[in-house]
Amino acid sequence: MSATVSTLWYVDAPDPAAVLREFAPDRDAAQALLSRLFPELQVDPGARVPLTDAGDTGEEGTEQFRVGSYPGVTVVSSPRFALRHPSELPAMWLRTPAAQRTCLLASDPGGAWGSFAVWECGRLRRSFGANTVEFFEDEGLPFVWERPFWAGEHPLRWPPNIPPPPESLPFHPRKLVEEAHGAWLGFRYVGRRADEPDPREIETWSFTLRTPVPQITVPEPKTGWWRRLVAR
Repeated sequence: MSATVSTLWYVDAPDPAAVLREFAPDRDAAQALLSRLFPELQVDPGARVPLTDAGDTGEEGTEQFRVGSYPGVTVVSSPRFALRHPSELPAMWLRTPAAQRTCLLASDPGGAWGSFAVWECGRLRRSFGANTVEFFEDEGLPFVWERPFWAGEHPLRWPPNIPPPPESLPFHPRKLVEEAHGAWLGFRYVGRRADEPDPREIETWSFTLRTPVPQITVPEPKTGWWRRLVAR
């Protein structure tokens, strides 16, 4: 399990996996979305890159986003969504665009933690965040697909001769995040099934956000009496 994920998904399509498999991302729609979200910033488009490309931090004073705009499905990838408490997502991300279902999914291999949340028509239904021994957040009723994890059917594996802490979870939280991907989007980064889209083939557009450079206005040349005065 090595995928680093911090994405926000807007889903209106009944079968998002089919959309991701059949369509190409719309650059203009993606750029328009970021322009609505950040009207005070300049949005510069870049290359088309796979969803698995985490991207770089960019130059000082800029911010990088990856956006894939598909019919009925939009994904925005940014470190902004690496939230241990996903319910704290700023409201701006739930208003633009408004979607039937909004899903936040984050997975951090280095920190061994994962989180997810889902809003239905803008209202939070479920949020979860944890590492292997600590809950950050656990709000709302678990979904049916979560039951095998809470029932101990996917136990956490600890190194030999190291007893697990008594407060450890009955599963790895990042595995639960992968299951959320499968349930809500129809694909997984790790443990992908044969009929699921390959996340390496799901494409997004890269964008750089920066503060616009002020425009310098050059005054018009003087005319009339002022030009005659200067000519003397």
